[in-house]
Amino acid sequence: MQQKSKLFLQALKYSIPHLGKCMQRQHVNHCNFADHYYNRIKLKKYHLTKCLQNKPRISELARNIPSRNFSCKEFLPIKQENKKSLSENMDAFEKVRTKLETQPQEEYEIINAEIKHGGFVYYQEGCCLVRSKDEEADTDNYEVLFNLEELKLDQPFIDCIRVAPDEKYVAAKIRTEDSEASTCVVVKLSDQPVMEASFPNVSSFEWVKDEEDEDVLFYTFQRNLRCHDVYRATFGDNRRNERFYTEKDPSFFVFLYLTKDSRFLTMNIMNKTTSEVWLIDGMSPWDPPVLIQKRIHGVLYYVEHRDDELYILTNVGEPTEFKLMRTAADTPAIMNWDLFFTMKRNTKVVDLDMFKDHCVLFLKHSNLLYVNVIGLADDSVRSLKLPPWACGFIMDTNSDPKNCPFQLCSPIRPPKYYTYKFAEGKLFEETGHEDPITKTSRVLRIEAKSKDGKLVPMTIFHKTDSEDLQKKPLLVHVYGAYGMDLKMNFRPERRVLVDDGWILAYCHVRGGGELGLQWHADGRLTKKLNGLADLEACIKTLHGQGFSQPSLTTLTAFSAGGVLVGALCNSNPELLRAVTLEAPFLDVLNTMMDTTLPLTLEELEEWGNPSSDEKHKNYIKRYCPYQNIKPQHYPSIHITAYENDERVPLKGIVNYTEKLKEAIVEHAKDTGEGYQAPNIILDIQPGGNHVIEDSHKKITAQIKFLYEELGLDSTSVFENLKKYLKF
Repeated sequence: MQQKSKLFLQALKYSIPHLGKCMQRQHVNHCNFADHYYNRIKLKKYHLTKCLQNKPRISELARNIPSRNFSCKEFLPIKQENKKSLSENMDAFEKVRTKLETQPQEEYEIINAEIKHGGFVYYQEGCCLVRSKDEEADTDNYEVLFNLEELKLDQPFIDCIRVAPDEKYVAAKIRTEDSEASTCVVVKLSDQPVMEASFPNVSSFEWVKDEEDEDVLFYTFQRNLRCHDVYRATFGDNRRNERFYTEKDPSFFVFLYLTKDSRFLTMNIMNKTTSEVWLIDGMSPWDPPVLIQKRIHGVLYYVEHRDDELYILTNVGEPTEFKLMRTAADTPAIMNWDLFFTMKRNTKVVDLDMFKDHCVLFLKHSNLLYVNVIGLADDSVRSLKLPPWACGFIMDTNSDPKNCPFQLCSPIRPPKYYTYKFAEGKLFEETGHEDPITKTSRVLRIEAKSKDGKLVPMTIFHKTDSEDLQKKPLLVHVYGAYGMDLKMNFRPERRVLVDDGWILAYCHVRGGGELGLQWHADGRLTKKLNGLADLEACIKTLHGQGFSQPSLTTLTAFSAGGVLVGALCNSNPELLRAVTLEAPFLDVLNTMMDTTLPLTLEELEEWGNPSSDEKHKNYIKRYCPYQNIKPQHYPSIHITAYENDERVPLKGIVNYTEKLKEAIVEHAKDTGEGYQAPNIILDIQPGGNHVIEDSHKKITAQIKFLYEELGLDSTSVFENLKKYLKF
């Protein structure tokens, strides 16, 4: 099922110069680009560890979604109003210190969450939450604030950090690799730091300061993967912890987002297609919240703030793609929204960053990445086409008003920094060692024509000096659900495969979000079969253009991507030799009819409601992998599942595997002697996480499986992989 992701609108890939048009005066300049970005990756002799989320971005709101029912009585002020403003030097967005120092052919370590606040950097060192002075952040001179071992968790790590405005407190969300459960600890900062409080099952959380300079922590409580409750807490002598809001609609969830200037804490109530935002005054957090616009089915919107104006990214109006609108903060209702900037067709808004005089849009247009810089003083627009090798953004929670840093990455290339400098109006690229992968590999972008005529984009990687690509092994990637882009972040194992002669193909099928909201709409509910047709067309196009052949073609997916892969194995197994799946969603019908599962109600907008809608039920039956297993030849399949996975229940995966094996045995009986049955492997891992991206055991098992199924020698690939991962 769906994974939780980041905030304002993170994704990645853009359009051609001048991706959209400003609705007022337009001045377009196209600058040369340059490079910068990522939660720091550092060259060290360590293994690749979990990259942790710091300050959430608006992109996360586009992924996390809940509902509301409350009266104003529930929000009566608890304290007398006192109009004292917050300290002007409050580092509201709590910038993440990011730095990239990397060279190829080394092991990479992705450093845990970091936040810079005031003159300190807060981060994880070993099993401790620590802080050090900014200029000493890369030294061993740090102060220990909290020992994670006190929580008695197995290999805990810090998922994100928030520092109170005046640095009296720091809050950190802590979890483990094998579970989605988390604990938020609040540490009082003093000569002898001490844990002030801890809260279980916290999802999002933010600090604000009230009229009496008291720090107030707002946080959401997650129960059974659902975030419906918001709490607010204070500490010290005036200690309290109270429920602030409860969402009554089970198909919605709640997520907190602090505007970049910290003027408002936004309470975002969302499901897959609809959102509603309430503003909590960052200077008077005890006052009742203000509703921007009551939820309207099918209307999504996300909010930033600057100079008493709200900037609203929304799909309201035609076309139903994201556009940027604005209104005065004291007249927030939808009838006051003025259209400010529109995107070109086939454009996805990956993220938005607000600065004093500029708004920066990170865009993906026709499978390429762009940055649009809008001058808020003169409504000028500069559209920058980014390097063609780039497949994804890594956003920096930056508080520097003069610069906009970010990183670019691809599945086979580690992140590289770029910085847009507003004064120069140019994009500057990080200088230094050039990764040799840029010369030893190629990235191609081609399209496949689906059976209804739609052109489906693909991104392909292979070695520059590869000869006779038709004889090379091919690994195809697909997802196609929830309007989420196919993951194209840097993965060492993908790089190693390309170095070993493999072709990698990423198929951006309908149901995903690569070409905007309509691309998602054309692949959900009773249009799910479009994604299957797209995947089939992509693989046939690859073979037709000389990229590998069926006997050397493998396919991989995780979570909801398993729906399309499982469906293709049923409908066109002859296109594939082997498949690897991780926590795959394979029994759509039975899962969506079981309302006791934590995510069923939340998922109705994506898959339909087979319990009450016969049309939805019959349509799901047409593509559901479990429902369509039949006696025939199948590719070999390796499935990694997790014992206590709450998002994709293990029971459905086990049932699928057993039914598939029975069908294969039946087919073997009908075929007779000499038939070589495919290998069906179910690898059940302990723990309750959904997908463990950096699991070395999983990575090695999948690569070993693919090489054995294709009859390839894996000696060199594992030797090369050891340069990146410590086994």
